[in-house]
Amino acid sequence: MELRAFWSIFRRRWLLVLIPPLVVALFSAVTYQAPPTPGFNVGVNFIVAQPPAPAAELADQERYYNWLGSEYIVNGLTDWAVSGRFKTAVSNQLAQEGLEVPPSSFGVAAENVRSRLLLSIQHGDAATLAQIMDAAITVLSEQNADALPQLGGETAVLVQLDDPIVTPLSRSLSSLLDIPLRLAIGLAAGLGLALLVEYLDPTIRNRKEAEEMGFAILGEIPKSK
Repeated sequence: MELRAFWSIFRRRWLLVLIPPLVVALFSAVTYQAPPTPGFNVGVNFIVAQPPAPAAELADQERYYNWLGSEYIVNGLTDWAVSGRFKTAVSNQLAQEGLEVPPSSFGVAAENVRSRLLLSIQHGDAATLAQIMDAAITVLSEQNADALPQLGGETAVLVQLDDPIVTPLSRSLSSLLDIPLRLAIGLAAGLGLALLVEYLDPTIRNRKEAEEMGFAILGEIPKSK
């Protein structure tokens, strides 16, 4: 079928083409809710700096095990930082400072990047998030002995590599394209509906259609202008 034929169909069935996207637009307008505020994020990097034995007494093999132990400690701290117990400990630390922040109100992510602990936290309020990160740093640095029983009750020594900087989160692409995608799907449905109705319509509209059906044309009355 030529493009002109499609254009003729859609021009003739324009109302069917427009009905689905109009319904989608009306439904979207009635049910529209502003997307939630993306919130803010803050991240801090740590490394483990367990004090070794004096250099004069430290053999190369012992030095190697010291570095290897630091890597294992980072793995353990990463697992602890994403647990519910860590969030509860951070919430309790904030409560001691006079700030009530439920553990469910903020998100924590942690990753071991080449023996470096990356701790990031998300929250809806920038000022509160800064306080949450300060409390998280305190908990991570001072209360990690319970999460690392392999150290025999000792506290792992962490070195903070950078200062926490609160940055706003960008909106997700899906939230920005939600309504345009709905309208596009509605328009596609309208085009499909117009083609379906045209296919089911037995009306003969021009000489070419009659000839394609095998009829012999004896004469043609032009359409009145």
